[in-house]
Amino acid sequence: MTEPAIQPAAAYDEKKEKARKYKILNQLARKGQTVLVGSSLMEFFPIHELMQTLGHSSCIYNRGIAGYVTTELLASMEECIFELEPSKIFINIGTNDISAPDYRVERLLANYDEILTRIAERLPECRVFVMAYYPVNAKAVFPFVDRAAMEEVFRRRTNEAIREANEAIERLASKHGYPFIDVNEGLVDSEGNLNEEFAIDGIHMFANGYAVILRNLLEYLESETGG
Repeated sequence: MTEPAIQPAAAYDEKKEKARKYKILNQLARKGQTVLVGSSLMEFFPIHELMQTLGHSSCIYNRGIAGYVTTELLASMEECIFELEPSKIFINIGTNDISAPDYRVERLLANYDEILTRIAERLPECRVFVMAYYPVNAKAVFPFVDRAAMEEVFRRRTNEAIREANEAIERLASKHGYPFIDVNEGLVDSEGNLNEEFAIDGIHMFANGYAVILRNLLEYLESETGG
């Protein structure tokens, strides 16, 4: 029996494969529901389990893709957003842009502006909620985490850079007439870092951190008028 061909690791693009899977999944999805879109901080949001714990049965589709930057979302808006024809979108994209060596807040804003412009053109009745970027914790030591690798990320992805980006994105959301949601209440410690008890590696979170975020989002998820 012939063994199936195995694609070389270098040729495999996990992000593109996820977008392809979403495209197929979208054919089976209900239109007009709520969509979450963004990078790993959105993809890893266990929203379905948390909503069920609260006794909610809302139909929510998570189309986050780990590692995504704004340019990648721009290239896959059909799969991640438009094919679902959502009535609500919650978006959190750009933290990986901040981590990039050539990061400039002006470039982030230009890409985010284009994302929101395309949504407004294609889905004029859709309620769009722009979420704040989450804080990080560069001080705590986390088990099984490559500290040297994380320090390289934290050199650029600082809470100061995140605050600057949040202020800029809040202004951008206002320009488009979309609510900006500061979901960070209850996430930070006394020094303004991501609370260590929520953090896996200083950036990504356990479910208890996402439970805090959901609490801050709940009124918008449940609202029929856009908050």
